[in-house]
Amino acid sequence: MAETAKGRLLVATPVLVDANFARTVLLMIEHSDDGALGVVLNRPSETAVGDPLPRWDDLAAPPELIFVGGPVAPDVAVCLGRLRPGQREGRGMQLISPGVVTLDLDTEPDEVAPTVGDLRIFAGYAGWGAGQLEDELGEGAWVIVDAFPDDFHTAEPLGLWRAVLRRQRSALALLANHPVDARRN
Repeated sequence: MAETAKGRLLVATPVLVDANFARTVLLMIEHSDDGALGVVLNRPSETAVGDPLPRWDDLAAPPELIFVGGPVAPDVAVCLGRLRPGQREGRGMQLISPGVVTLDLDTEPDEVAPTVGDLRIFAGYAGWGAGQLEDELGEGAWVIVDAFPDDFHTAEPLGLWRAVLRRQRSALALLANHPVDARRN
């Protein structure tokens, strides 16, 4: 494995037409020689956080919706949160990138509220076996780019794919204007 994607963004290119991943942006939670795991940041569902998880509603970032994290284990909840200034990860948290942690939802919300905020909760995740993501990167289906601190909890998740591509200082920025269906261009 040449480059780790952990804590970075995995951005689908127009080559990737799979309905689960077309025009998606994922925050990579894990990436090693054994495989990779991430959550889709730009697929909000219509389910309010307070419906299945009322204790966590007050800490959720707007829009306060459950997000579709990926096609694997859709009944499993993955929670990301932003560390408050001057705070470090505590019990039930794992640092993913500077200021961003995964959070165990079995922890009491009142216990973690002083430490984390801007929670985003995902139903399911995306996963790859050993070498699978590297193969897809080699095929040009994905690109790895640096994450900005607010990417995982943007208030405008549907515009994230385009925004992430536009800020690239390379030919990748041109992909932001790629039509959904190039045949209709």
